[in-house]
Amino acid sequence: MDSCGLDKHVWFVDTSKITADQLRARKGGVRIPALTAYDYPTARLLDEAGIPLILVGDSLGMVVLGYPDTTAVTMEEMEHHTRAAARARPKALLAADLPSRSYRTPAEAVVNARRLVAAGAEAVKAEGGLSIADQVRAIVAEGIPFLGHLGMLPQHVLEEGGYRIKGKREHEREALLEDARFLAEAGAFAVVLELVWPAVAAEVTRTVAIPTIGIGSGPDCDGQILVVNDLVGTFPWFTPRFVTPRVRAFDQMRAAIEEWSRSVRS
Repeated sequence: MDSCGLDKHVWFVDTSKITADQLRARKGGVRIPALTAYDYPTARLLDEAGIPLILVGDSLGMVVLGYPDTTAVTMEEMEHHTRAAARARPKALLAADLPSRSYRTPAEAVVNARRLVAAGAEAVKAEGGLSIADQVRAIVAEGIPFLGHLGMLPQHVLEEGGYRIKGKREHEREALLEDARFLAEAGAFAVVLELVWPAVAAEVTRTVAIPTIGIGSGPDCDGQILVVNDLVGTFPWFTPRFVTPRVRAFDQMRAAIEEWSRSVRS
């Protein structure tokens, strides 16, 4: 104890806010664990668990709203769930997806990025590289931190006829590298690589100066992101092949509900 009666060996919790610049600076250093959250309690839980990057993903369309894919998610739905997650006031950086058809032009991208920021997002994510070059530049020029997304693009699943690994073909590898270089040069603070052939994901990671955050893209990215429902087993009707749930929370919840129901009837 010191003269004020305080234990000098107590470790105080760092409550400083995590920023996009801080995550960018983790390139090649401490890896970045990231998870999705669509509501207040989940965002608060992830923040208390020390997750530095929380994404209000348009995956909410499937695991919360019951849509068959992400393409039906609207701006209004993204705003609603972003506001809910933001109420947790996380130390983590809170990013949100621009949903399908919300960034077809640079002007539309900026308007809708501002809407997500007004709802509480501290960064926005959109799918694509050079194909949305003007939109990315416009968002960055507004001072809004931008998170890229390359590889398998869920918002294009209907056009592509399903979900498949990207990068196996040489032209796909070259396009991924070119897109990743563009995003880094345009000012993105990181880029998600979804279902990218692991060897190519590793090459992209070595090539660009911003963190790569993999999902189903092998172990060599600068970080990993998962849909939280997949990680904790609360959406048992579908689990991606690359995910091994760390707990089967749905089974535990169902057992508790069934036990309670029996107690009421008895």
